[in-house]
Amino acid sequence: MEVLDSSAFIHGYDSDEQAASIPAVQSELTGETALRFDAEQGAGMHIHVPGEGAVGRVRRAADETGDLETLSDTDLRLLAAAFELDATLVTDDYAMQNVAERLDVRVRVIARDGIDEQRDWQFQCAGCGRTFDENHDRCPICGSDLSRKNPA
Repeated sequence: MEVLDSSAFIHGYDSDEQAASIPAVQSELTGETALRFDAEQGAGMHIHVPGEGAVGRVRRAADETGDLETLSDTDLRLLAAAFELDATLVTDDYAMQNVAERLDVRVRVIARDGIDEQRDWQFQCAGCGRTFDENHDRCPICGSDLSRKNPA
């Protein structure tokens, strides 16, 4: 089974696998892409609403990798659906791929190259330059903004 992100409908992704998606994806689509969603649903695509336990697990994994702030609620729920259904997540989103790797969720990319490695991001203060493993609203030392950076 494959869980389809918005990018699958935007790029006209087609597969012989059983498909699933979530209601929030449908609300992101307009015009021709919305019609593709409707056609897939008419052809038997499963609409899955992931449980809050799975969403919480995905949220914790995204927090651990440093991707939580870049993922939307729809992204988190798509990851949770793929996790619950033991399905392949079809997406081009790098942050989603990174969290999927942490959760051992298989990923299929469509229009871009997939990620080469899983990353645990760090956060660097724009003022004092200190780095932190967790994201904060502001630097706990000097109060400046933090930005996400690759620790490598």
